[in-house]
Amino acid sequence: MDYSPILISMKTASLSIAITFFLGILAAKLVADISREKVKMILDGILTLPLVLPPTVAGFFLLYAFGVKRPIGRFFLEYFSVKIAFSWGATVLAAVVISFPLMYRSARGAFEQVDQNLVYAARTLGMSEWRIFWRVVMPLALPGVASGGVLAFARGLGEFGATAMIAGNIAGKTRTLPLAIYSAVAAGDMESATEYVWIILLISFLVVISMNWFTARERGYTLREAKK
Repeated sequence: MDYSPILISMKTASLSIAITFFLGILAAKLVADISREKVKMILDGILTLPLVLPPTVAGFFLLYAFGVKRPIGRFFLEYFSVKIAFSWGATVLAAVVISFPLMYRSARGAFEQVDQNLVYAARTLGMSEWRIFWRVVMPLALPGVASGGVLAFARGLGEFGATAMIAGNIAGKTRTLPLAIYSAVAAGDMESATEYVWIILLISFLVVISMNWFTARERGYTLREAKK
């Protein structure tokens, strides 16, 4: 069995969740702080769009923007000598774009469930908004945020359509686990495909267990707050 798809998938998912985690938290805070509902709805729709679009459509837009003959792709190639399309970086880009809405929606939901009386109390003590966010809101919302991070990691690990569009299926370079399963089945190598499937199943099971653990923590916190 070729182990490169496993390594590529784990590297891609690890880097993508590191990026998605902080981008999702930042976007969730900015949108949650907007007072105008119409603006909030429009921004929320734009940020959530990759969640409802077919991955191949999202991949098409990424290829259209980051292809070597397209504005962004040509800019990176000419000024930084970095080719994004059909490189390992493209697998990370695809995973970030596709998994971002899960992180964003989870973080925003967790922030909106924080008791606002605690925020108001922190303001009366003279704390700045960013200090309130990191010292009050984030600790209380952490179970929900962490749950979103686990979901985003799993989504990035299992990304197929957008990755195939912008990164291709290059063995040892951009071939992730889902692409390896597809390639093995297409080649009639059901033994390798089965081994890759079992690896995906094991990782997915661990993700579900992690999700349940974070959800249990969040439910326990809610019950404790209700009893106060």
